[in-house]
Amino acid sequence: MSTQTVSTANAPAAIGPYSQAVIAGGMVFTSGQIALDPVSGEMVGENVCTQTEQVFKNLFAVLEAAGASPKSVVRCTVYLKDLGEFAAVNEIYARQFPGSEPPA
Repeated sequence: MSTQTVSTANAPAAIGPYSQAVIAGGMVFTSGQIALDPVSGEMVGENVCTQTEQVFKNLFAVLEAAGASPKSVVRCTVYLKDLGEFAAVNEIYARQFPGSEPPA
């Protein structure tokens, strides 16, 4: 199976020995994202809401560079440092994937 790496300046560059995404078998596999501004390389926001919004901006920029979109996401994993932030993050997550068929 052939693979293709994906890279875009509209999301933070990988800060380790990995790609922003890889296309394999017609599927796009993205690396994890954090709330880094792709231009400055600095963390964005003082709260989980602002940071979550930035993470999705970064993720969706990588998807776009791969020729995909939020509608094509089949699985999404979110890691939280503080489960007390679950409701706030979940609200933002729901806005990113509107409709009756969100990712697993």
